[in-house]
Order: sequence, then C-alpha cells, then structure tokens
Amino acid sequence: MSTANYVIGVDYGTDSVRSVLVDTANGKEIASSVFLYPRWQKGQYCKPSLNQFRQHPLDYIEGLTHTIKDCINKAGGESIAVLVKGISIDTTGSSPVAVDETGTPLALKPEFAENPNAMFVLWKDHTAVKEAAEINKHATKFPINYLKYVGGIYSSEWFWSKLLHILRVDTQVRKNAFSWVEHCDWIPFLLSGKNDVKEMKRSRCAAGHKALWAEEFDGLPPEGFFESLDPLLKGYRENLFKDTYTSDVSAGNLSSEWADKLGLSTDVVIGVGAFDAHMGAVGGQIEPYYLSKVMGTSTCDILVAPNKDMEGKLVSGICGQVNGSVIPGMAGLEAGQSAFGDVYAWFKNLISWPVNNLLSESTLIDDHTAQALKEELENKIIVNLSKQASELPIDDYPELALDWLNGRRTPDANQELKGAITGLSLGTDAPRFFRALAAATCFGAKSIVDRFKEQGVPVKGIIGIGGVAKKSSYIMQMMADVLEMPIRIHRFEHTCALGAAMFAAVAAGIYPDIETAMAAMGTGFEKEYQPEIKNIKIYRQHYQQYLGLGRYIEKYNKKDVKPYIS
Repeated sequence: MSTANYVIGVDYGTDSVRSVLVDTANGKEIASSVFLYPRWQKGQYCKPSLNQFRQHPLDYIEGLTHTIKDCINKAGGESIAVLVKGISIDTTGSSPVAVDETGTPLALKPEFAENPNAMFVLWKDHTAVKEAAEINKHATKFPINYLKYVGGIYSSEWFWSKLLHILRVDTQVRKNAFSWVEHCDWIPFLLSGKNDVKEMKRSRCAAGHKALWAEEFDGLPPEGFFESLDPLLKGYRENLFKDTYTSDVSAGNLSSEWADKLGLSTDVVIGVGAFDAHMGAVGGQIEPYYLSKVMGTSTCDILVAPNKDMEGKLVSGICGQVNGSVIPGMAGLEAGQSAFGDVYAWFKNLISWPVNNLLSESTLIDDHTAQALKEELENKIIVNLSKQASELPIDDYPELALDWLNGRRTPDANQELKGAITGLSLGTDAPRFFRALAAATCFGAKSIVDRFKEQGVPVKGIIGIGGVAKKSSYIMQMMADVLEMPIRIHRFEHTCALGAAMFAAVAAGIYPDIETAMAAMGTGFEKEYQPEIKNIKIYRQHYQQYLGLGRYIEKYNKKDVKPYIS
C-alpha cells in the first residue's frame, strides 16, 4: 500500500479555475485540470462599458467539480483518491457576494438566478467608485484612522464599497441579504457542508486587506462607523465576523455530499481560503523583502517582512499590511496594478478588429478556414509584436504611455483614472505602440517598488509568477532593466494552486507550518533576468517622463479641472 500523501490546490482566476494534485513529499504535480467559466466566456452579467463584472456561483461550482474529478481520473482514479488528505483554495479578491443566513449566495435561488447584483462582484468591477470616495471622506471624521492598515485609501475594488453599492441599487437583494462573504471564504464553507453563515471561518487575508479588519480594532470598525456612513449598513457588522483565520488552519472536513460528488473521503481536510496572489507568493517560495509579482490580467504584488521590522511602520497608498495574511507570524504587504496582461489583451483586440469582424465576411475563404486563420493570427500577434518591439533602437523612443486602462490600484488607489499615450506620429506603428504599453506596465511596477523603498521597506529582488512572467521574455527583460534588479521566474506553472496545496498540507497536519511545507514542496526557479546596464540610463529618463505624464493626466482627470483647449 502506498504511503504517499497527496493534496489538491484549487486556484480560481478571472477567466477559469484550475486544480492541481500535488505530492506533498516534493511538490511534484501529479495531475492538473483547467475549466473555463462558461457564463463568463459568453460575457453574461457583465457590462464592460460600465465597469460591471459579475460571476455566477454556478461557474465556480461546476469548475470545482470538474477540475478535481478530472485530476483524480487523470492520476489513476480510486487508488489515488484515497491518498488525498487536504484541499485548499485561493480566489481573486475582493469578490464578495450577498448570502442568506445559510451562507447560500442569492444567485443560487431561483428568483435571483439571472440578477447580476446577486452574483459575485468580481475584483475588477468598478461600479462602486462613488461609494469608495464616500468611505474615504467619511473615515476622516473619526479620531481613529480606520484606513491605516489598507494604505490610507479605500478602493472601489474592495468589500465595503461593493456591498454598499449593491444595497443602494437593488432593493430586492438588500431585503434578502443576511450577510456578505468573499469568494475565498465561501468555497471552503461549501465543501465542508456548513449551513450557518456565522460558522464560516473568514480569511485573515481577505478581511485584513479588503474589509478593514484589524487586530488593533479587535475586529471590524465599530457599528457607528458603518451606520453613520449609510443607514443601509446597519446590522451588517454583527452578521459578518470578528475573528479571522490564517490559511494554515482547517475550515472543516469534506462533507459527505461533496465526498460522494468528488469520489473522496470525508477525512479530507479543507483549509481556510485566501486570495490568489497571497497563496501564489507562498507557492513561489517568497522570502522576506523579495517582491512576489503575480502577473496575469492585473498584477498583485506581495511582500513579507518580520513583524518586528514593521512595528510603528505603515506604508501609505498600498493595498494593506496584515499580520499573517501570507505567512502566519509575518506581516504581509500587498500592492498591484489594476491592468497588466489586460493592457496587452486590450491592444491585441484593438488591432485584431479586422480579423474579428471582417474575416468571416470574406468571399475568398470558407468559414472553417476563416476561423482557423483567426485563431492562428491571434496566437501570433503578441509574440511577433514582442519580437519586433525588441528590435527597435532603445534610444529612438518618442511614444510614452500610462498603464491606467483599468484605473490605478497602487500606489494611491484611484479607479477613476484612465490610460493615455503621447508622442504619436505618422511613424508610430503597432510594434512601437506595443513597446510604449509594455514600458508603461513596467514603469507602473517601478512606482510600486519605489513606494516601498521611500517608506522604509527595502525590496531586494523580484519573484515573477503567472502567465506573463513565464511567456514573455521581452517584458520580463524590460522590467528587470526598469527596476534595476534581478527577476527570478518560478518553475511551477500553476504557482497559486501550488501555494494552496502547500497550505492544504499544513491544514491536514502533514507539515507543522507553512515554512516547512514551502521548503519540502517548492520546485525552484527556471530562469533569472538580470538588468542590462546599457539600458538603465534611458529607462530612468523615460520613467521620469512617465511620472510627469501621470501627474498631468491625474490633474486634469478631476471633475472640477478642465484642460485648456485653444
């Protein structure tokens, strides 16, 4: 009989969920499976022009079931299933949803099945800009700064902004919502078969970084803070949480219902959830003062530091610093960019307009060939743009862009900001335009590193995680040049899922703590980018121009200031 112990890490991303079956002895991937959310793929419940992005809980449930069963089947079926000891999950965030007293999302009830306001409000949903501004203004009225641990600025991407917005715009949701929960808290609750939302173990990561929970406040800010912000919030604090849990803690065991559905045992331990970047940092073997950059549609940048080093030190303009949000017993600091891979995807879609809209009308080729040609071109666009952009002279660089196409996350959150590009001429072609966008994302990354350094938190190097980090050597080399520091690229493909698997191993009692699990299950790095000295001077100049353009755009973005037009 095998003595192996396996765990499953489940990573919920923006477009899909992926599960990875991992050997706890060495972190080896035994099997993996990816499931694209079908409703999301069809664009259901979303209105990009209004910054509305919602996801149906059925996408999450179907993806969870499919990927875990698929992993078990690929690995060998029942003989492997009996060796699974734990499951942990990570999700995007803040992605909250309204629930009833049983912890059931309202969208799973027939009367709310097609109501976007009863669904998970995805991290990138910015419909609550007004509410975020109100929270920031409201917080100045109190002697205690309740925003101190979230960088001093509350964002429309976060829990309370979204909750308040939905309560205001949807009377039926408001009347039927007993509480609100984060996606990363709901999945462990679902798997463990609980039916009382007050028994839900809330993630320290989610609560601390997005919902204003802090040890200093003995939980959430007081009822008076919320009720005086808007009477609609009365009573929600009581129906939320006081205690939070780090991800090395068990949320319960797999329920009999889910055990039957997945072909697993009720002995399987379910870990407390967390956000993807935080578990990704663990999967990527984060070290103190190394910035872990999870580079996908956006970036989420994670840094850990000993608590003693952070005593009396608060970094402004970031997405929070929370004891134990990444590694229990250490301070976790989060920053990030609201658009990263999304910037490149936007440009690809922009220049692919003829392919997407005219190719199917061609009288020269049949529909099958048109579709095949479309897919071929889409797969080649970014690769070839990167190649041609890399061949451009480094000192011939008139185009300059801002990466704020989805607002600015950090430093200093402002989701009302927009992207911009200047220096265009009749000589600007697609590779030059692409180079300006790539540089903008790298300059955005540098502004985050500089904020940490300016406020006394050193950054020794970068750990790159995610699709962009592994696929684009052009962007990674540029980032190393701009940041003037090395970037290590982690070997594991699904690094966030690996981090979840590490936490599952700890929650299941296979390892005593996450540091031990990281040492045993870490798979190391596949590549390191070193800054090229010859490029540093020109990037320093461009970075100052980027900052200047940013100040200009931010100044004229204010509603009461209009640019002069002659």
